[in-house]
Amino acid sequence: MGPSAMNRRKATGRRAFTLLEIILVMGILVAITAMVVPNFLREYEATQMPGSARQFRSLLTMVSSRAALDGKRYRIRFPMDNEEDLFGGTQQPLVEREDDPFYEPEVFNLVTDSWAIGATLLGDVWCAEIRHGRPTVELIEKRRNRIEEALDKALQDFEPERLPVFFEPDASTGWVTFVLTNAPKGTDIDSLDEYEVIEVIMQGETGLIWLQRPLYDEELDLFKEKNWPIVLRQDFLDPRVLTEDDVLELHSSLFQP
Repeated sequence: MGPSAMNRRKATGRRAFTLLEIILVMGILVAITAMVVPNFLREYEATQMPGSARQFRSLLTMVSSRAALDGKRYRIRFPMDNEEDLFGGTQQPLVEREDDPFYEPEVFNLVTDSWAIGATLLGDVWCAEIRHGRPTVELIEKRRNRIEEALDKALQDFEPERLPVFFEPDASTGWVTFVLTNAPKGTDIDSLDEYEVIEVIMQGETGLIWLQRPLYDEELDLFKEKNWPIVLRQDFLDPRVLTEDDVLELHSSLFQP
């Protein structure tokens, strides 16, 4: 018997998969996918808010550093009506620079350097409000910090809830709070309590930027009663309600080596 006949005998001796076995394997794969994919999507969605906040903090730090390095004014803002970001949407922040303050003061040009563009805010996360000024109980109770008629006329073209944030070369930016949320776009500011919210708080003079969840009403009452500043100066996203001991521990931790 020649080699070719032996090979044919070996080939015909191999057992092929039946249609039933193939269907069974495919069914098992579908079942595993049905269990794994939803969990993966939930975990991915759960990371979008904190991930967006951390990336946005990095962008703020970079813009502040560039302003000092270049000796020029920068600003961050979000697209206005009938305007798009570099991705064709209205979600991502725009970084702009005052290139010629002598001949073209207050004229800010879009920065398209690689460090200034990218999907900073992930998924459906967007900035619902920008509060200017040091965070206080009164400011949070008002929920908004609208501009007055007497303020710079150059700002009157922007939404009062989302005024541009200017980064000066001498780091005199001041306090700013960016309110990030995954609420449906256009949700009223007073209705954000029903959705996940992270506040990115920046103290421009020191360069400190931290992430903080909004304070609950009972916590605001406690801070107001004790006359405590609501500036935690550290990341705090714990959903549990803060007690007096918790607040004292948080504040004391800032001074520990």
